[in-house]
Amino acid sequence: MSSKGGTVLSRRSYRLASDTDKPKVTDPLLYIDILIYLKFYFFFCTDQIEGCLGPSTVVLDHSSGFEGLLFVDDDLLGVIGHSNFSSIRATTCVYKGKWVYEVLISSQGLMQIGWCTLNCRFNQEEGVGDTPDSYAYDGNRVRKWNVTTTNYGKSWAAGDIVSCLIDLDEGTITFCLNGQSLGVAFSNIKTGPGVAYFPAISLSFKESVAFNFGSRPLRYPSHFNAYTYRFYVIPPTTDLIKANRLLGYLKTVLSTSIDTQVPTVECRDSGAWQIQGDPTILVTLAHIFNHFAPLMCKVYLVEDVLMNFLLSILEGGGSVEEHPLIQQLLDLFWLLMEDHEVSECLKQLMMSLLRAYRFSPIIPDLGFQIHYLRLTTAILRHEKSRKYLITFDVLRSVVFFYIKTPLRVKEAGLEELIPTTWWPTRFDKEGKDERDTREETAEERLRRRAYERGCHRLKKRIEVVEELQVQILRLMLNNKDKGMGEASRYIFLNKFRKFLQENASNRGNPTVLCPPEYMVCFIHRLITAIRSYWDEGKRKSPGSISSEDAYVPPQLFYNGKVDYFDLQRLGGLLSHLKKTLKGEYDAVLTSFLSPPLPSQVEGSHGNDGLLLGRPFEEPDQPITEKSLLEILDGVVMMYNLSVHQQLGKMVVVSDDVHEYAVALKDTDEKIARCPSRRPDILEELQKTQKVFAEKLNHLSRRLAWINATIYSKEKMLDVYWLLQVCIRTIEHADSTGSLFAFMPEFYLNVAMNSYSALKNYFSPSNCMEELPGYEDTLAQLAAILAKHFADPRIVGTDIKDSLMQALASYVCYPQSLHAVERIPEEQRMAMMRNLLAPYEQRPWAQTNWILVRLWRGCGFGYRYTRLPHLLKTKPEDANLPSLQKPCPSLLLQRHMAELLSQDKDMAASFLNSVLNQLNWAFSEFIGMIQEFFLFLLNQVLNRVTAERNLFDRVVNLRLPGLESVDHYPILVAVTGILVRILVDSDKQGAASVLLSDPCFQLRSIQYLLGEGDAGDAGAASADRKHFSLLFLLQPTSEDDLCPICYAHSISAIFKPCSHKSCKACINQHLMNNKDCFFCKATITGVDDYTKPASS
Repeated sequence: MSSKGGTVLSRRSYRLASDTDKPKVTDPLLYIDILIYLKFYFFFCTDQIEGCLGPSTVVLDHSSGFEGLLFVDDDLLGVIGHSNFSSIRATTCVYKGKWVYEVLISSQGLMQIGWCTLNCRFNQEEGVGDTPDSYAYDGNRVRKWNVTTTNYGKSWAAGDIVSCLIDLDEGTITFCLNGQSLGVAFSNIKTGPGVAYFPAISLSFKESVAFNFGSRPLRYPSHFNAYTYRFYVIPPTTDLIKANRLLGYLKTVLSTSIDTQVPTVECRDSGAWQIQGDPTILVTLAHIFNHFAPLMCKVYLVEDVLMNFLLSILEGGGSVEEHPLIQQLLDLFWLLMEDHEVSECLKQLMMSLLRAYRFSPIIPDLGFQIHYLRLTTAILRHEKSRKYLITFDVLRSVVFFYIKTPLRVKEAGLEELIPTTWWPTRFDKEGKDERDTREETAEERLRRRAYERGCHRLKKRIEVVEELQVQILRLMLNNKDKGMGEASRYIFLNKFRKFLQENASNRGNPTVLCPPEYMVCFIHRLITAIRSYWDEGKRKSPGSISSEDAYVPPQLFYNGKVDYFDLQRLGGLLSHLKKTLKGEYDAVLTSFLSPPLPSQVEGSHGNDGLLLGRPFEEPDQPITEKSLLEILDGVVMMYNLSVHQQLGKMVVVSDDVHEYAVALKDTDEKIARCPSRRPDILEELQKTQKVFAEKLNHLSRRLAWINATIYSKEKMLDVYWLLQVCIRTIEHADSTGSLFAFMPEFYLNVAMNSYSALKNYFSPSNCMEELPGYEDTLAQLAAILAKHFADPRIVGTDIKDSLMQALASYVCYPQSLHAVERIPEEQRMAMMRNLLAPYEQRPWAQTNWILVRLWRGCGFGYRYTRLPHLLKTKPEDANLPSLQKPCPSLLLQRHMAELLSQDKDMAASFLNSVLNQLNWAFSEFIGMIQEFFLFLLNQVLNRVTAERNLFDRVVNLRLPGLESVDHYPILVAVTGILVRILVDSDKQGAASVLLSDPCFQLRSIQYLLGEGDAGDAGAASADRKHFSLLFLLQPTSEDDLCPICYAHSISAIFKPCSHKSCKACINQHLMNNKDCFFCKATITGVDDYTKPASS
């Protein structure tokens, strides 16, 4: 307590302590004026909404106003489609006036957003805009819908906001995208008595949006206010004036007292607080909060008043620590508001920040994102607020660690940030990019360097956002809180494990999963925060290991202190392992128990018992804080859940750049070769060149963003560190003997997948060979693959197959094959012995592949990368292991020869298995080919000769461009094969297989001969005459051919003039002209024509 005395206030019970030496206030009349105003200012008013019908709280109608399967959020404002094409409308409709609502686009897929009446009936194929009284905008296909569809608007992306405006006085509907009007979409819509319109949406599978009918401030209200559009929920104008006035008073009081003595709050225990300052100030604050606290429980006021007020405090710039006013306000919140009031206020404040950050537009300096993250950091610096907010759903807070990728480069300002674009222009014979910069021209070098400078500027701006995100995580991972209760890190750890459990247990349910693009950003920030705390601990405890040597100790896998949610272990299920390895399991948990070292204990908040059961093989050395070990274990699991798959998906942008660059280079070469006498061809080539160049400009800027956020050098080092963590963890677990079976499978998966990502996804912008200790890491991973692909402790079929495939891929590349040759000779010999052993519970195809790759390249015919007779492979397939240049290993060949020459039994067993495979393969192959061929023969017959089949109808239509499609070329070939099988006496076996095939039908043969079934005679005569070989034997008369094209028989007769032609000619003609070819009479109809039998 200060020597000046202080004031003690309990929750909602304020009293003044005795104080003989009270500080003086410069203007005491200020506080008296405030108190008098508070008495007489506040009043209550009620606004009525005209022109709408329904509940005053407007939400989505999840009881009766939907079609299909949807998931609706708890607030009944967010929706996710979970069927082919689901539809839902709101609970309230409008019948006069001007109205608007907003839709926050969470995914950029197929959706139709707009208005519908109560009479609209939707299904899984037709939604909003597909019925007469419904109108919709589709930003995915850039079209508007009202039964028919036309082009309209611009394409939307995840994070955009669509505003839907309806003017029932003028009968118009308009849409806006991010506050910019797209123009009037529909006019003269149906209005009048009995007609009212509901907000509605139809969305396809996995698409999601969030509606705002006015319960929260609209993001783009200025355009609508100018044209007097109303919201479904009237803004609480009176409360807004109140809240803003009260905040002004609050700021005035705090700023007035700041020159004398700053009020500070200290938490002594859970029930008593002590605030230091002038009693007059404290009483004034208490009266202000008496009116202010109830207002802060309303979503609209929190977002529109409190959040904007806090943001304005930080607008002056500087570090967050330079703005103590936010900390003072939060102190007062917890002191002068009820617990449920401050909890609701903070909850709504955090949700508003999440929405604002997620849907803020991307500008070149990322100013909006930085602004919201700075405020989030300032709030989380307050300990009590931080502990409460961490208890929120971690899935929601993951949004703060995501940096979305702009799909519209121009609106994101990337053209100004990266004015010069560049893409590779030199390719080898196999379509790969040649990276030798020595062959660049001066112009190419200037463009590349200008592009790299632009990419560097973009990366620096993104790093500012990433640094703020790491600061937020460091605050959440703080385990040195001053207050009582559990530290922030352990609250976060509990929520983090639940978050992992939800994503591991619901992988088939996308509605509860964290989006993989969020996971990628989250894991990088988490790794940075973990390593910073890890190295801080190393500096405080020099005996522990640094983050460079981090690993997860093996006792976490079997001592039961960490829940792995029934994930598969290397030896099978945990319950099975506890039974089969009961002796070893009990021994390590009883005889080998070792108490934790003092440096490992983190006080009363520590994860007690996390490191119990340390085996003899483990060094008696502290690693780091136990909570960091558990979080690191979760990071490895998170990479396995969805991060690796997302890293692979984002490579498609780089592949697109490569394809377009190849296509542009090919077009340039064609323009250079184009003869001057063909200006028409030159014009088309120049148009194509322009399209390719524009697409490459767009993709190269977008690729710069993706490289900065996902494939940068720092992100590559994170994945490389994770690979090393997994390798060291596997090595330590392997030393425990049979207890290695308790290790979760995902550690081996992450080791293999992270290496694949480093090799395939981060190049060519970053090269794996430049990583520190790259060759040693390759050798360590090679030793793991060589030892464990045939490890009897591993029983899972999937993980064994993955290990075998990884080893097969490893021997296809020179660098990784060299790593295999560098492992100890004993391990190499053991690997070759396992490869030559009989194929018991091992995929023999992968084993043979490895053995062949070790020898391939030693003979004349195998010197090619790809066989000369094969077509050039697509660029995106160029990294496949099967397409790599041969790289035989003489060392492993010698090992193989030594093993076979020294062990006669092994040689006999190996040769026997090889011969058995060859025998089986040839016999099975011949039989399979025969059966498959005859099966295809029957399928062709059944599909082409069936009455009223689709092929028959297509041929009968004679569509333009399909003139050559006919029964004859197919059935003549089939007939020839059938005749050969039936006539040749040596093929009786094939004939019996053909006739015994369940798909064989005798009517197909009858169809070929024109002998239809009696039951089908009526149908056949009513329809056209079907194909038969006998019919084709009769030559077609010239009089029966179309007089226009002389290519097809007459099949159509015109009304009313009765002239004739084929359907192809008349269909083509009617697209542009309705007059007859011959008499110029207006054609009113076209009927099928069949030549009379008498003719």
